[in-house]
Amino acid sequence: MNVDPRAGTLAEPTMLANIPRLMTAYYTRRPDPERREQRVAFGTSGHRGSALVGSFNETHILAITEAICAYRRAQGIDGPLFLGIDTHALSESALASALEVLAAHGVDVMIDDRDGYTPTPVISYAILTYNRGRTSGLADGIVVTPSHNPPEDGGFKYNPPHGGPADTHVTGWIQDRANALLADGLAGVERIPFERARRASTTHSFDYMGAYIADLGSVIDLEVVRGARVALAVDPLGGAGVDYWPMICDRYRLPMTVVSDAVDPTFAFMTVDWDGKIRMDCSSPYAMRRLVGLKDRFDVAWACDTDHDRHGIVARSAGLMNPNHYLAVAISYLFRHRPAWPRVAGIGKTLVSSSMIDRVAARLGRSLLEVPVGFKWFVDGLIAASLGFGGEESAGASFLRRDGTVWTTDKDGITLGLLSAEMTAVTGRDPESSTASSRRNTVSVSTSASTRPRLPRRRRGSPGYRRSRSRPPSWRVSGLRRC
Repeated sequence: MNVDPRAGTLAEPTMLANIPRLMTAYYTRRPDPERREQRVAFGTSGHRGSALVGSFNETHILAITEAICAYRRAQGIDGPLFLGIDTHALSESALASALEVLAAHGVDVMIDDRDGYTPTPVISYAILTYNRGRTSGLADGIVVTPSHNPPEDGGFKYNPPHGGPADTHVTGWIQDRANALLADGLAGVERIPFERARRASTTHSFDYMGAYIADLGSVIDLEVVRGARVALAVDPLGGAGVDYWPMICDRYRLPMTVVSDAVDPTFAFMTVDWDGKIRMDCSSPYAMRRLVGLKDRFDVAWACDTDHDRHGIVARSAGLMNPNHYLAVAISYLFRHRPAWPRVAGIGKTLVSSSMIDRVAARLGRSLLEVPVGFKWFVDGLIAASLGFGGEESAGASFLRRDGTVWTTDKDGITLGLLSAEMTAVTGRDPESSTASSRRNTVSVSTSASTRPRLPRRRRGSPGYRRSRSRPPSWRVSGLRRC
């Protein structure tokens, strides 16, 4: 991997996104459905692209939203749709385009009551909370985010009533319908002007932030964090959780500093990643240079990517933790400090995650589920509590509430960050120190998420083996906010 000489430094002005040009392209550029790279393409995290190259334009959003409305009708999904955005420049406009179509179809849409941003895990939480105990009138959701991708990018994800990422048979159906609409010049797409859509009786304000934050104590022991003599910090990286952290800090009276509350569509405050691009990757030591530079001021600190579904943990003892190391120590801690979790609850990991997790599972006596890349594979297990924890090598995970019931079925960077605070408060050591202690007791294979090595496979018939085959420089930082 050739590292750009600018990696880890602030971007030069010439490297910043031209936001007016980007927004003009969103509304004026028409994608060519004959060109594969300009068609709708759902990957493991929805449709992504950039308006500048004709892969994320208003035409795409209108077609995808129309296809989602058709899918909802076909599946009998007639409850509210929870709609949220992150802080990428294209997200707000994509929300407006989607709302025009959703309102035209009479879909009850829940948007943030502060006209703010909504993290991916909060949408999952809202869907699951609404659907709990219901068998009809089920809710689903859309998250407008390209995750940690560069400022010029946009993204659009659909979460069905189970609250997690849609399976491939769902995204494939929506993708094919949307591309047919593109090829037909959007004939059949219903929409009304945005001002009418915003005032429609089916468009509702919803307190995403208050509901989610009020329930955090059910998944993290925040009382022990509040009472501990620890110094904590969080960097939202200008993402969707930027307004969540001060409220979390104030509500639970945590000893926590919010490093920055800046929101800038160019993300000019970010240090550039290994390839010289601006990328809000909380697992990259280059993108995380600011927070790593503050490590000696805090016992543990963390950051989340733009939609706050991923986490990056900075320990005083070692700096930025390897994502696989943190997953392993988090699993070890949780299964020893959650007595109400079912004994049958196992551990879910992707095949390319570190074999450290295999050894942790063996020591805990818990079953291990190995799956392909994609958080969708953990959804059913989290809902049924047959999985206590599901994690990906790319620093994304979720786990059960303290009482052993489902919390979210999408990755939650907020709770994984707060978990590092709980672990430090309870054990008296930061997570990296706990990882080092664990490695002294067992041989481990250190792996890096960025290199994605081949995982040593467990032999069939070995204890706990299960494999899914089913679909399913120095820094001067201003603006520190201490609660």
